[in-house]
Amino acid sequence: MTKPPSGKSSGRGQRELRVRVKTAKGRKLSSTLWLERQLNDPYVQRAKKEGYRGRAAYKILELDDKFRFLVPGARVVDLGCAPGGWCQVAVGRVNALGEKSGKKVGRVLGVDLQEVEPIAGAEVHQLDFLSDGADQQVKDWLGGQADVVMSDMAASASGHKGTDHLRIIALVEAAVAFAFDVLAPGGAFVAKVLAGGAENNLQAILKRSFEKVANVKPPASRSDSSEKFVIAQGFRGLSPEDREGFSAPDAAPEA
Repeated sequence: MTKPPSGKSSGRGQRELRVRVKTAKGRKLSSTLWLERQLNDPYVQRAKKEGYRGRAAYKILELDDKFRFLVPGARVVDLGCAPGGWCQVAVGRVNALGEKSGKKVGRVLGVDLQEVEPIAGAEVHQLDFLSDGADQQVKDWLGGQADVVMSDMAASASGHKGTDHLRIIALVEAAVAFAFDVLAPGGAFVAKVLAGGAENNLQAILKRSFEKVANVKPPASRSDSSEKFVIAQGFRGLSPEDREGFSAPDAAPEA
């Protein structure tokens, strides 16, 4: 098991020469363009150099640099954690390995539909979070309250815009419902949403339930991506009227 990165966000460094990928027999143009983008992506290059499992690690690094929700001693649940970059960042910043002398020791619990290679300092489980009883299973593993619930869960693209939109909303609402059940007072919720931010109704509930709510596109998020992230901090609890009217869907819509 390798030691996780330090959890520090560094600059991009010197400019790299651009790599061009030639077309190959049997390879689609879209695959060639994707490969070329990966090879020339500065965040992909940094991830390899700094030991992160993917460029997504820099999204949570940049968000935490700005909002400071991953603090030493925090108990963190990472939904949709594969391949593990967010967990790696969280382990370093909440001091899950206890390496920072004099600092509180945190905990990181990751869950994903896919199998995830072990991460030093994190407890990772394979689970479909939208399956029956999944939220209770995660609560059992957690064994108490969380200080941070973060979700990078993503639905497989169906090619139908309306269906994909509903699937993304289902995942966000499931993560929010779980956060409402397990967050300690003052806790934080961080999740990937659509370009417009959280849906209006959900945004209103978050604003009533947290002291501060922001919708942000971090620099590490590709400019051509429609994703944004909602950051809700200072959990106050769910109001009785919201608790009665808000419920997450049991499963994502079928294609």
